[in-house]
Amino acid sequence: MSPERGSEIEKLPEGAVSERLISVVIPMWNELEMLPRTISAMSKQLDSLVADAVIGNWELLFVDDASTDGCGELADEFAASDPRIVVRHHSTNRKLGGSIRTGLAAASGDLVLYTDADLPFDPAEIRQALHLLDLYSADVVAAYRLQRKGEGPLRFFYSYIYNTLVNALLGLRIRDVNFAFKLTRRWVIDSVQLKSEGSFIDAELLARARTQGAEIIQFGVDYFPRTRGVSTLSSPSVILKMLREMLSLGAELRRSTKAPASATPPESPLNPAGPLNPAGPAD
Repeated sequence: MSPERGSEIEKLPEGAVSERLISVVIPMWNELEMLPRTISAMSKQLDSLVADAVIGNWELLFVDDASTDGCGELADEFAASDPRIVVRHHSTNRKLGGSIRTGLAAASGDLVLYTDADLPFDPAEIRQALHLLDLYSADVVAAYRLQRKGEGPLRFFYSYIYNTLVNALLGLRIRDVNFAFKLTRRWVIDSVQLKSEGSFIDAELLARARTQGAEIIQFGVDYFPRTRGVSTLSSPSVILKMLREMLSLGAELRRSTKAPASATPPESPLNPAGPLNPAGPAD
């Protein structure tokens, strides 16, 4: 069961100030058209969180994955006028996993959130994610899409199978593994060693966080699909690579004897029982 949507988020007591910094990591490749809108929407929402003392400050950390449309240079211009905007550049294209790894390594926040440059959700949902992180003393908040209209049956099939396999092989209970909305505490980022350079990065982060004893909770958000581009799960070569990485990580985790018995997330209203409850479509 998810928390009631639209419920009021409590502010800190009057006079109290939160000093925590949130880093929002956004990998991008040829996102020139989307970048100004993304910076405007994110900055407005993050400023409102500072004003309400939910956070103390923020940084927007863009990872330019060797773009060819000039979005990296435009991001640099924004960064030159606002020190809270940070840009890292790849000289060669390292795909989604490599970009997220670069961003997580460079992030300085006590809390770290990563998402896509096209903003597949309303940035106002960040407030709810922070509230749930505190309310449930969780370590990771993973959002899932409440509706996925306009997608073809083949993509839905690929996504459903992928979620099912990830949950079964890696011992997770995640509804929407590859949705680009993961909020984590700093210690989780510092304690996991991510290896994936591709789209398996979401599953790897969640699985490795779980072995470290992290509590993972989930909540639903309205989904805003891309108006251009293709799914990362549309290419057979991408799918095969993800399957190989999945099998390799599953074998590694089974060999490991370091995971404490408490690593399995306790039951909560946001972590419904059952290993596949339910495995919704991935990105």
